[in-house]
Amino acid sequence: MQIFYTLIAVVQVISALAVIGLVLIQHGKGADMGAAFGSGASGSLFGATGSANFLSRTTAVLAGVFLVSTLALAYIATSKPKGATGGVMDSLIKTAPAQDVPAAPAAPSTVPAAPAAPQGGQIPK
Repeated sequence: MQIFYTLIAVVQVISALAVIGLVLIQHGKGADMGAAFGSGASGSLFGATGSANFLSRTTAVLAGVFLVSTLALAYIATSKPKGATGGVMDSLIKTAPAQDVPAAPAAPSTVPAAPAAPQGGQIPK
């Protein structure tokens, strides 16, 4: 399963970098105006509009590959093997059973007692 996870992660990284590169290569909407005045785009490998269609289709396909690989990685990360119980922290630290420890002797009280209230309900002045 680890090899499958690594393979999908590599495909995701490569498709992400390819999408970034293709988006940077593509011309904006304002680049078509330059092609109308003879910038030489009509003599390219794909023709005047062929490169835009090819690049946009390739970008869409690679974005789909990126999406599918992301969903596959999320599924792998959240699926549990059969018979697995507990969480991630259960396998990290195994605690020792509690032992009986004798209680520490109580410390003597050093706080003075509060003065007694006056009798008869009168407050001294």
